[in-house]
Amino acid sequence: MVRRVLIMWLILAVALGVAAWLIPDVHIKYGSFALIGLAALYGLVNAVIGPILRLLTVPLNVITLGLFSIVVNAILLAITAGISDVLDLGGFLQTVIAAIVISAVTTVLHLILLGRKHHDKAK
Repeated sequence: MVRRVLIMWLILAVALGVAAWLIPDVHIKYGSFALIGLAALYGLVNAVIGPILRLLTVPLNVITLGLFSIVVNAILLAITAGISDVLDLGGFLQTVIAAIVISAVTTVLHLILLGRKHHDKAK
């Protein structure tokens, strides 16, 4: 259990780093240790605020066939950037693109490192 949480934490840190590397207006300050702390903060924001926000946006998700989830993820990323001084995001478009990149990288690394059966259990 602890091993899985640590792996997910590192996967999220890598995904945040990839997003900062790919998107010009997304910057992470203070190096690798700050990135790991940022991943922990983003995970906490996702765990605490994420379910509430997703519940409130169910009608919009139904209307948009789930595409509004991307905006929800961008909002959660923006909240994380607002709480932390480590993450700087550009405008709304860069935040949405960063949320897409983080979701894609997290999914791919999760499947590679933890395998298909753990991915199915997480859902």
